[in-house]
Parts: sequence; C-alpha cells; structure tokens
Amino acid sequence: MARALVAALTERGETVAVAESLTGGLVVATLVGVPGASAVVRGGVVAYATPVKHTVLGVDAALLAANGAVDPEVARQMASGVRTALAVDGEPATWGISTTGVAGPDPQDGKPVGTVFVGIASADGARAVELHLDGDRGAIRDATVSELLTRMSATVHEGE
Repeated sequence: MARALVAALTERGETVAVAESLTGGLVVATLVGVPGASAVVRGGVVAYATPVKHTVLGVDAALLAANGAVDPEVARQMASGVRTALAVDGEPATWGISTTGVAGPDPQDGKPVGTVFVGIASADGARAVELHLDGDRGAIRDATVSELLTRMSATVHEGE
C-alpha cells in the first residue's frame, strides 16, 4: 500500500506530512521505505506525549484536557496541524495524516485497547476514522499503519 500511495502522490505532485502517537514513527518509516518517497514525504512528528500534541501540532489544549488524546477530534487536529508544522517555504503539505489510540496493554483515557483514530487532512478539511483493532500491542500498531495507508490511498484516488 505504501508503494501505491507514494506513486499516486508523486504522479499528482502532492506531498504528505505525518503525525503519530501510538504508531511511534511506523507510518513515516513505512512510507520512506519506498524508493522515491523523498519526492512526497515532508516528514513526521512523533507526538507520543499528550502535551506535544498541543505544543507542536496545535491540538486544542482544552480538548485534550476534556477528552484525552484518544479522540476523533484530536486525530483531525493532529492531521491538520502537521500539514502546517511541516510547511516548506510557507506552503503546507498537501495532505496531513495522523494516528492516535490505545495499543495496550492497558486502557487509556477511558478507551479500551484497540480503539484507534486515524486522521486525514487536506486544504478542504479533515476527517477522522474510528478503528477497533484486535491483537497485541504490535499487531494493533501494524494494523493501524495498514488501515491508515489504505484509507489515505483511497482518498487520494477519489480526487483523480
């Protein structure tokens, strides 16, 4: 999926910036593993600690205080924030994508293990998708990467 996404973004002359929490850099590592990824990948921010989501990505502090980090609006704001945070020459990335959720072993913010939100943002706005994943910590993190890249690829192809 990463190879197809990089190819589609390259063909369209578009870029992507990545904000990750529970995946801890796996999304951007998967993307940059594809030859030619440097043409489209702006970079990534691993905002593992909740305050970093606010200070680096601009996620609303009141939202984080009220709902915690495992929330669809947090995923949307992370995706939007990383587009701006990784701007080049003042130009935001075409796309921002994000991950936040609970990989385990314990629940977080009142959410059970396997609750994940992925965000996709463009100049037209941002959306979040809720996922309910099974498995151990590694399986949930790997499935999050796969689900996000699949959904991002479908979103890019919708714009064709």
